[in-house]
Amino acid sequence: MTPSLEFDAESTLSARTILLGQLYQSLRPGQKRLCEWEGGRMAISAVPGAGKSHSLAVAAVTAIAKQQLHARKQLVIVTYTRSAASSIKSKVKAGLKALQLPPNSFTVQTLHGLALNIATRYPRQSGLNLEESNLIVPNTSHRIIRTTVEQWINANTVTYGNLIQGTGFDGEESERLRRQSILRTEILPELAHTVIRSAKSSGLTPAQLWQWSEYSKDSYNILAISAGLYEQYELLMRTKNFIDYDDMILAALRALEDDTIRKQLQSQYFAVFEDEAQDSSPLQEKLITLLADREGLIEPNLIRVGDPNQAINSTFTPADPVYFNWFCQTCEENGNLATMAQAGRSNPKIIEAANFILRWAHQQWRRGNPTRPDSESPFRVQDIQPVAADDIQPNPPPSGEGVEIYQPQDIYETVNSIEKRVIELLAANPDHNAAILVRENRQGRFLAQKLGHLGKSHGIRVFEANEIDRFSRIPEEMYKLLVFFDRPHSPDNLKAALEILQQRELIQTMDLNPLSTYPEQFLYPTALQILQTPQKPAIETARRYCSSLLKAKIELPHYQLMPFLAMTLKYTGSELATAQKLASRIYGETAGNSSLKSTIEALNNIIVSERFEGVEEENDDQYTRKGQLTIITMHKAKGLDWDYVFIPFLHEDIMPGNLRAPKGAKFLGDYTLAEVARLQIRNGLHSEHFRTGEGPIIPGPSPAWEAAKQLKIAEEYRLFYVAMTRAKRLLWMSAEKEGFYRWSVFREDNAGQLQEKKASPVIEALRYLH
Repeated sequence: MTPSLEFDAESTLSARTILLGQLYQSLRPGQKRLCEWEGGRMAISAVPGAGKSHSLAVAAVTAIAKQQLHARKQLVIVTYTRSAASSIKSKVKAGLKALQLPPNSFTVQTLHGLALNIATRYPRQSGLNLEESNLIVPNTSHRIIRTTVEQWINANTVTYGNLIQGTGFDGEESERLRRQSILRTEILPELAHTVIRSAKSSGLTPAQLWQWSEYSKDSYNILAISAGLYEQYELLMRTKNFIDYDDMILAALRALEDDTIRKQLQSQYFAVFEDEAQDSSPLQEKLITLLADREGLIEPNLIRVGDPNQAINSTFTPADPVYFNWFCQTCEENGNLATMAQAGRSNPKIIEAANFILRWAHQQWRRGNPTRPDSESPFRVQDIQPVAADDIQPNPPPSGEGVEIYQPQDIYETVNSIEKRVIELLAANPDHNAAILVRENRQGRFLAQKLGHLGKSHGIRVFEANEIDRFSRIPEEMYKLLVFFDRPHSPDNLKAALEILQQRELIQTMDLNPLSTYPEQFLYPTALQILQTPQKPAIETARRYCSSLLKAKIELPHYQLMPFLAMTLKYTGSELATAQKLASRIYGETAGNSSLKSTIEALNNIIVSERFEGVEEENDDQYTRKGQLTIITMHKAKGLDWDYVFIPFLHEDIMPGNLRAPKGAKFLGDYTLAEVARLQIRNGLHSEHFRTGEGPIIPGPSPAWEAAKQLKIAEEYRLFYVAMTRAKRLLWMSAEKEGFYRWSVFREDNAGQLQEKKASPVIEALRYLH
C-alpha cells in the first residue's frame, strides 16, 4: 500500500504545481509580485479596477500552498467590510478546494472583528467583557456625546463663558441664549465627536492631548477644550459600560502587551494580508503589524494592498492616505513595493481622463505647498494602464465618445438629457447597466423624483441607493419626536424636531437657533407678536408643522403616534416597513406598561444598544442589476462599476466646494473648532513622526483652518477620481450654466429660483484635455 500512497502524494503534488503555475500565469505583471512574496513587508499600490481582491485571493492560496499552512499556522486576511470579507473568503476557499488544501489554513475577518476576537479570547488582559458592555456608534446627536458636552460645560464654566463671549458680544440676552444654544447643540458636540474619533483611533489619550495643548497658542486653547471633552467621554463610557469600535482595537492591543499571549498569537498566524490599506488608522496598522511579527523575523510578514488615491473617508474617519503612502515609501526603499497599474474595467478614453485628473490634482496641491515633500502629498501619482489585448478582462470599447462633457442651460435640461441617453443606451443594450453619481443626497432625491417614471414608461428600474440608508435613522427620529411630544418647551427638544423636519425636506433649511431659543414664543405666538414681527413664510410653515405634531399628541393614543409620524415624515418603501417593525417591537416590550414615557425609554434602549436592524432588500447586485439605472452618491459608489456613468451638477461650489464656518457660529471666528482641532491633532501626529523626541508642532486656528481647506479640496478631487473610474463604456459629465443656489436648501416649490453657476475646476481641466 505504501508505494500507492507515495504515488498518490506525488501525483497530487504535481497537479498542485501545475494549477499554481496556471494561476500565476493568469495574473498581470503587478499582480504576479504578490504571488512571488515569500516573507517580510510588502506594499501593493493598486489603481482602480486593477483586480486587487482577486489577486490577493490568488496570492493567499499560493502562500498557503508554499508554506504548507494549516489550522495552527494560518494566514490572516483583513478587510474593512463584511461583504468584502465574504467575497475574498469564497475565492480563497474555491482555490484551496481545487488544490486539495485544508480550508482551515486561513481566516478572513474585518479588522474590528479580528480585534474583538482577540479581546474576548483574553478578557482579563484586554479588560473587555462583552457580557457587561454595550457597543455604541456615537454621532454628534448621540446621548453619550450630548451628556459629555453638558458635563464639560458644568465643569468648565469660565472656559464656556469665554466661548460665549467670542467676538463682538454686546451683552444682549437673546444673543447670549442663541450662542448658548448653538454651542451646546452644534459646535461642542461636533468638536467632541471629531476629536474623540481622531485622537482615539490614532492611539492618543486625553492626557497626551492635555500635553499637546501646552504647545497651542490660540486664545480659546481649542486642544485643551478637546482634551477635556475627550476625558469626560471616556469617563462616561466607563461609568455606563459602553464601548466603541476603537475600544475593540485598544482592548486587543492591551491583550498583546502580554508576552505569552502575543507569542501565542504570532505563532498561530504566519502572515497578515490587508486589503483597502489606505483606509487604515494608525491604531489599526499597529495591531496588524504586531500580529504579523514574531521572534526570528527581520520584518513582519505583512502585505498591505491599497490605493491612496481612493482614500475618500478621511472626512468621516481618521484614515489618512499619507500613512499608506509612508508605508509604500518604506517598502520602496527596501525593494518591496509593487504597483498594480493595469486595469481592464474602463475604456482607454476614460483611463486617459482619470490619469489626467490625478496628475492635475497633484500639481494643484504642489503649487499650494511648494516646500513640502512628495511623501506628504494627498495623492500618489501612478497612471492606470490598459491591459493586453488577450487579457481575460480586456478594456471595453467606448460608447459614444467614451468621455463626454456637456454644459446644459440648467439642471432640468440635464435631467432631460440623461433620461434620453439612458433610454437609448439600455434599449440597445438591455444586459448593460447605468448609474448617476451625485455628491449630495438631495441631488439624488431630485433625480429620483424626476426619473422615477422610467419604470412604467420604459421598463427601466430606477433605484435610489440612499433609500437603504434612510431607514437606519428611523429609531432616532422617532425618539427625538416623541421626546418633543413629552417636553415641547425644551429648546433642545424643539430644535431636534425641527432638524428632522429639515432633513426630511418638509421645511426649508434655516438657522434654527433663533426659533428654538424661546419655544413658547415660536409655538404659540400672541396676536400682538404676530402684528409686531410678521414671520417669514418658511418660519410659519415650520411652526404649523410643530403645532400639528403637538395636536396629534392630544388627539391620538400614544401607541398610534409612531405610525402617525411615519406618515407625516412621508416614509416610503423600506422606511415604512422598518417603522412598522420598530412599532411592533416597542409594543411587545412595553406590554402591560404602555405609555409615552415607556415608549421613549424603550426607544432609547434600542438606540444606545445599536441592536435594531431595518428592513432592506437582500441582494448582492442590487446596485448593479442589468437594465437598471442606479442613483447613488460618489462615496457609496466606491467598489462598484457600471457600463454607463453620469456625473451631473459639477459646479465649483460642490466640487471641490470649500470649508465654511456656519454663519451662526462666526462669533467664535471665521473657522470651526472641530476642523481646527482635527488639523491640530493631525499635525501633531505627523510632526512627532518626523521629529521623534521633540514636541508636536500645533498650528494656530487660522493656519490650521487654511490647511484643513486644502485637505478637503484634495479629498474632493480623490472622490471625483473614484467616481470617474466607476465607468466602463461611457463617462458622461455636465456643468450646468444655471442651478439652485445650494442643494442643502433645495425644495421643489422653489425650483424656479435658479442662479448662474460656475463650472468645477475639474470640468475646466478636462475641457483642456479634450
